[in-house]
Amino acid sequence: MSRIHEALRKAAQERASIPTPDPSGVLLEGGVATTAPVEAGAVEMPAAVPPPIMRAGDLQFGHLLAQCARPKWHADSNVNVFANSESGVEGAEQFRTLRSRLYQLRSNQSLHTLLVTSAIPAEGKTFVAHNLAQAIVRQSERRALLIDADLRRPRMHLALGAPSAPGLTDYLRGTASEMEIIQHGQEGNLCFIPGGNQVSNPSELLLGGGLRSLLERLRPVFDWIILDSPPCVPVADAHILADVCDGVLLVVRAGATRAEVAHRACQELKGRNVVGVVLNAVKEQYRLTSYYYYQSNPNGYGNGGSQVQDSRKPGS
Repeated sequence: MSRIHEALRKAAQERASIPTPDPSGVLLEGGVATTAPVEAGAVEMPAAVPPPIMRAGDLQFGHLLAQCARPKWHADSNVNVFANSESGVEGAEQFRTLRSRLYQLRSNQSLHTLLVTSAIPAEGKTFVAHNLAQAIVRQSERRALLIDADLRRPRMHLALGAPSAPGLTDYLRGTASEMEIIQHGQEGNLCFIPGGNQVSNPSELLLGGGLRSLLERLRPVFDWIILDSPPCVPVADAHILADVCDGVLLVVRAGATRAEVAHRACQELKGRNVVGVVLNAVKEQYRLTSYYYYQSNPNGYGNGGSQVQDSRKPGS
């Protein structure tokens, strides 16, 4: 009997060495416990079966949906071309074309995090970012995360009819966790991080390194992460955001953006991976029968174009 007691004691010591779950719900990496060998004639105890180990940094989409915020969104159908019965058919097809062009680019380069910016305000970057994400999640099993990284004038939550906080500013300040700021408010695989509570130092928050860590953490979970940003000419935020994203999509509003301003935006983004330019709000009589996309080259620019149609008034 002493041999049995000795085997039980050793097995208990081995089981005590099994790693315990992290408070965040992710199991830390560690050893696998087994029972101690027993001598002949002793009663053999079954081997301890450790729980499955999930390495830090691995996050499953199902786990994220179970832990994130679940507010009810009340989306604005006038902003979503896929829900707008009046202008949605043509607009939706244009965003499907844009989606296809981005997938073509992805076949030749790493492209998972995409920054959508413009030269000046009111060119439609939020409209483009929102509908591009909608086009992506309408594909089977595709997952997209929208991030409102315009910390000066966040507006993406208005299009989705979602709460504006807690959001990115709160996470970067350390007052909210990642699961508290990620929202899933409707059917499908679209998630959203709003801008959050207003701050006086948006550039400094973006420079802190927290956003890069957040993107690296969420990158394996989503097919695309799309960030809406401030315009790149008036403020430096877009330049900072471009450094943590795989590519940049520049939005230009037809009939509104002056050529010299668009050129200034290209100069401001020089050295970043500008994967394309979207011509937004093209009048019907000037639309092409087919749509092209600016392919990137070693200098960050290309030789084509893509049109999308924003039916809203300028400034909305």
